Amino acid sequence: MIKILHTADWHLGKRLQEFSRLEEQKLVLEEIIDIADQENVDLILLAGDIFDTFNPNHEAVELLYKTLRKLSKNGERPIIAISGNHDSTQFVEAPDPLARELGILFYSRYDSIIPTGNLDSGIEITKSESGFVELKLPNFDFPIRVILAPYANETLLKTYLGEGDREAEFKEVLQEKWKQIANKNCDENGVNLFVGHFFFMKEGTTPEAEPESERPILHVGGTQALFTKNIPSQIQYAALGHLHRYHSVGHEHCPVVYSSSPLAYSFSEADQEKKVVLIDAEPNQAVTYKAIGLKQGRPLYRMTFQKLEETLSWLEENPYCFVEITYVTEHSIDAATRKAIMKAHDGIVNLIPQIKNPQGQEGYHLKVEDLGKDMSHLFQLFYKSEKGQEPNEELMGIFREVISQSNEA
Repeated sequence: MIKILHTADWHLGKRLQEFSRLEEQKLVLEEIIDIADQENVDLILLAGDIFDTFNPNHEAVELLYKTLRKLSKNGERPIIAISGNHDSTQFVEAPDPLARELGILFYSRYDSIIPTGNLDSGIEITKSESGFVELKLPNFDFPIRVILAPYANETLLKTYLGEGDREAEFKEVLQEKWKQIANKNCDENGVNLFVGHFFFMKEGTTPEAEPESERPILHVGGTQALFTKNIPSQIQYAALGHLHRYHSVGHEHCPVVYSSSPLAYSFSEADQEKKVVLIDAEPNQAVTYKAIGLKQGRPLYRMTFQKLEETLSWLEENPYCFVEITYVTEHSIDAATRKAIMKAHDGIVNLIPQIKNPQGQEGYHLKVEDLGKDMSHLFQLFYKSEKGQEPNEELMGIFREVISQSNEA
């Protein structure tokens, strides 16, 4: 039985507004390395969004290479890493010739074919074609087959899939491509895996929300999200990246699982426990898998307060976190209150006033349709939100005079 670790969406180099997350990323990646070692993992699957930008800074690049060297145990443990929608296909594959000697296989372009042959570590790449690789590990008498499905935009997918029937949806054409690969290479004598970075859902269910920090890829090549049924029936486990919450999409014939990002990267992820997935697999048998929670990194909280004392007390009790504070007040947050709150904690990302009128009713919240209204109308809405009543005509006259002088200037 082979042990496989599934992780994804590292987003190395990502910031939370002005806050760097690099030190947290170092800690959580060390935690992932420790888990892989403690669990005696044989193979790592990294399912895309390795970096957060197409042109990552050198600290992020250095962190990736140092992490993968340790994670691969200097070449003893193979790693298969695909690109996601945040990654540059050229940048991800650039180190592949050197990395391959450590058993680290980068794959980002469907026109790439991983060279076959023996590596110094004893790992053998026995078969390879566009979108597929087969490995033979020294301690196992069966091969490991992996269908590779890195993110690709519409142009790249057309290059890979061909024009074909213009009426056919890309998910159907991808399904056929994957089926052809599986029929050719994935029999019951090996472990058959799928690693992809796309938006998958079970047909007939409500799509999972994409995180605030993520670039949406709900529409792939002009078609809707891919379905779990598009994955070939020979596959025993589908390791996915893109959605940042750990969850299983469906079990039509195999687990189709998003492992989650290792850190919470937006406040929409504030209540999520981040995880990696450990899989036990052998040929012609259903896999077993379990999620292992990650503890490193600052948690993210969204908090609402009405009093300065309770705000400062909570901040003192929770020093190691990032927090978005909504502060309920009858007026704007005064300078002294703002200064006291910001000085009390080094992880305040946003401090948002929520205005209520003197009667304790919540103030008017600006709507999208209000943005097309003139300044006088917007001032009336603001005044009513602040004071709980309409401004009188004398005040409106003064406001119009100020506006007209501003326009003349």
